[in-house]
Amino acid sequence: MDTNNNVKKTEENNEKKLSIFQHLREDVKTIMERDPAVKSVAEVLLCYPGLHAVFNHRVAHFLFRHKRFLLARMISQITRFFTGVEIHPGAVIGRRFFIDHGMGVVIGETVEIGNDVTIYQGVTLGGTGKHKGKRHPTIENNVTIGSGAKVLGPIVIGHDSKIGAGAVVVKPILPYSTAVGVPAHQVINKSSTEKIDLNHSEMPDIVDIEIKELDKRLHDLENKIK
Repeated sequence: MDTNNNVKKTEENNEKKLSIFQHLREDVKTIMERDPAVKSVAEVLLCYPGLHAVFNHRVAHFLFRHKRFLLARMISQITRFFTGVEIHPGAVIGRRFFIDHGMGVVIGETVEIGNDVTIYQGVTLGGTGKHKGKRHPTIENNVTIGSGAKVLGPIVIGHDSKIGAGAVVVKPILPYSTAVGVPAHQVINKSSTEKIDLNHSEMPDIVDIEIKELDKRLHDLENKIK
């Protein structure tokens, strides 16, 4: 499947459906729904750097697509200075994208982000080399990425997945999975009905799970020997 064609198709669909200000209205509503700390629409508009970063990115991305590369990068860098969020203007971002807190977030040039994605502060969606072309992650719909997580390389994070705080993800993650650890391991949730939430305290302990599995195998072997 041609990734560049997919990016173009995603951009065209987004543009046909919503203008930049329609995106803004939808993004504000998303923050109101997902952040229990918010008190008013005015607070969201004035005090949420993640919202400012995403709105400015949509402007910069429009300019980038129309080959106004320098102006697009200038908007990106000014936004980085004021919000602490660095999004390359080439990145493709879908609808209802929420960056919570935002400080230290880095999103690379060939990143593709689907709809209804939430990421926390300190997240990096980065590359692993200097080659041209697709070199950054693709994040599918309904993904939650915890604070400090690093997702690196041209990998796909499947829809309806969770990436735990501090995880380093360098391999693809299947849909309906939870990935934690360094490097990240995934636990597959086969139920497609479980709703993604923001409670990272419920992330599984991969090391503990593996130790218990090894202990069980050892116990079974001991019983066979006896």
